[in-house]
Parts: sequence; C-alpha cells; structure tokens
Amino acid sequence: MSIMHAAWLAREIEVVRSRDPSLIGVSGMIVEETRRTLRVRTLSGEVTLPKDVITFTIDSEEIEIDGATVTQRPENRINRRYRRN
Repeated sequence: MSIMHAAWLAREIEVVRSRDPSLIGVSGMIVEETRRTLRVRTLSGEVTLPKDVITFTIDSEEIEIDGATVTQRPENRINRRYRRN
C-alpha cells in the first residue's frame, strides 16, 4: 500500500520544502489531520501545518508528498486514486 493511501496519524513527518521558509525542517509526529492542515507534535510543542504550502516526507521515506495534492479529508484521501509522476 502506498503511503498516500495509508493513515498518517502517529507517523513521523518532515517538511522538506515550503513557500513559507519558517516551516522548512519542521519535523515531529502527526497527531491530527484535517482537510487543509496537519497538526504535528514537535519537541517544542504542537504546530499546525497548512497542507497547501508544504512538501513533506512521512516516516523518512524517499517519496515526497506535495501537500496541495492531498487537500481533502483523510477518509477521502485514503480511497482516492493518484497519478504517478
């Protein structure tokens, strides 16, 4: 199963690119996912990341996920078909 179709709660995330330079390098455990945001528990507290401005990896996998392509509810994201790049 692709990481795009898996549940992301309690997985490790790292922001590798962002239109907001202050978000690059943010890493931690995903504690909540909504349609447009990911809430991440970092060493310095919880941070809410807008999906549409970040590119991230989950569990240190090589696949980079463009947050703009996954801006839907988690239950819809899991069942959706994605194009391969």
